[in-house]
Amino acid sequence: MTRKGRRLVLIGAALGVLGLAAGLILTALNDTIVFFRTPTEVAQRQVAPGERLRLGGLVEAGSLVKEGPNVRFVVTDGAARVNVAYSGMLPDLFREGQGVVTEGALRPDGTFSADTVLAKHDERYMPREVADTLKKSGHWMEDAQNARAGAAVPVSAGGSVAR
Repeated sequence: MTRKGRRLVLIGAALGVLGLAAGLILTALNDTIVFFRTPTEVAQRQVAPGERLRLGGLVEAGSLVKEGPNVRFVVTDGAARVNVAYSGMLPDLFREGQGVVTEGALRPDGTFSADTVLAKHDERYMPREVADTLKKSGHWMEDAQNARAGAAVPVSAGGSVAR
């Protein structure tokens, strides 16, 4: 075998080993590469109690209950719901109907025990899967989103704003 042939075999073998290593790493991290899981994903995967994860969705309207420093609320994606218990200060942007990401673990009774609550600015920053689920269930209001985002309002021929 020539020197050039040995070099090509060595490079090919090295690329093969790197590809195999990358494949094994991605396979091992398959379930943990997610920024957060939706309530539907938590229900479908049947997450084991005590497993740490991030839960994301919308705070269900009418579900917020404050008892001193303890807070209880429901996170939904329109298809499923998860009860959340949290103790501590909530972010300023936290409110019902707003996007939220919580970090913590599931209790044996199915309640999510959060140790961190992150309020999202609004649902425009949601992953496509969550937004699609909300649209299918009728919880996504495109017009309200556009109004909050400062979308262009049609102007009539006379120059006044048409509402």
